[in-house]
Amino acid sequence: MRQDKFKKLIDGLDELTPRQRQKVVETLSEKTPLDDTLQVVNSRKVNHQRCPNCQFEELNKWGKKGGVQRYRCKGCGKTCNALTGSPLARLGHRETWAEFALTMKDGLSTKEAGEICGVEPKTAFRWRHRWLRLPCDDKGKKFSGPVEVGETFFLESQKGSKAWQKAKSAECGGEPSRPPRQRGGQASRRGLSSEQIPVLVVRDRHGTVTDAVLPALDKKSIKAVLSPIMTKGTLLCTDGLRIYRTLAKEEGFAHQVLNSSAGPQAEGRVFHTQNINAYHSRLRDWLGRFRGVSTHYLPNYLGWRRMLEQNGDDLTPATILGLSMG
Repeated sequence: MRQDKFKKLIDGLDELTPRQRQKVVETLSEKTPLDDTLQVVNSRKVNHQRCPNCQFEELNKWGKKGGVQRYRCKGCGKTCNALTGSPLARLGHRETWAEFALTMKDGLSTKEAGEICGVEPKTAFRWRHRWLRLPCDDKGKKFSGPVEVGETFFLESQKGSKAWQKAKSAECGGEPSRPPRQRGGQASRRGLSSEQIPVLVVRDRHGTVTDAVLPALDKKSIKAVLSPIMTKGTLLCTDGLRIYRTLAKEEGFAHQVLNSSAGPQAEGRVFHTQNINAYHSRLRDWLGRFRGVSTHYLPNYLGWRRMLEQNGDDLTPATILGLSMG
C-alpha cells in the first residue's frame, strides 16, 4: 500500500466505533494462509548463504517486498530473495499457495485446482510442474536389506504436444502417426510394444524408493539406474526377467528370482516382490485419475507419487512448499 493511502487509513480509525475497533483488532490478529506461506519462504536458508549471481558469501538484509525478505550482496551489489534460484521464483499469487499445496496433496486435476485457487487451468498446470521440479529428482539413494526391483508399463502419450499434432513427415503423409486417444484410451496392440513406456521402480522394505522412465527395457537402461545406488552386498528380489540375472552376475549383486506363477510363498516368506507389486498397483490407480499422463511429464508424476508415499499423513502445505523450494 502506498504511504499516502496508509496515512489516510490510519486517520480514518478515529471515526470507528468501539465495536468496529474490536473487529479491526481481531482481523489483524488472525493468521492468514499467506502468513504461513511467507514464514516458510523466509525460513529458506539456501540463497541467504551466498549470492546467486557472484557466489559472494556476505549478504545484508535489504528490506522486504510482498512480505518476502530481500538481500543485497556486498560483492556485486545485486539483490535477491529467498526464492531466487528456486523453481518458485517469480511465481505470483502467493496468497493461494497454501490452497494449491492442498490440491497437490489430494491429487486434484488442474481444473479443480484452478477453481479452488482462482486461476486458469493452464496456470494451475504450469504451477504443478514448477512445484514438481525438485520432488521429481528427490529419489532414494541408500537401500538396505532385500531390495525389490520391478518394471511396470504406461501407455505412451503425446498429450498436449504441438509438435506431434503438426507432424509433417513423409512417412505419415503430413499427419500424426496415429489418431489422438480420448481420455487416455487404449493401445492399438495387445501386450508389450512401442506404445508401452517402461518404468523401473526400486524399493526396499523400509519404504525407500527410486524410479526411472526407461528409454528401453534392456540391460544398459536398467544398469544405468541400479549401478549408482546398489552395493556389492545388495540382495535383489526380481521377477524372472533374464536381464536381472545377467546384471546381478556382472555387478556382483546377490540375486533372488521370484516365480510369480508358482505362488507367493514359493520362495519363502523373506524373499518376495509383494511390496513392489503393491506399489505398482497404487501408482497405476493414482495415475488413472488424470486420464492419460503425457510421457514428457511422466517423471514429474512419479516424483509426485513418491512425495505422497514417503510423507503420508505428515504431508502438510508447508512441507510441500518446502520440498518444492528446495
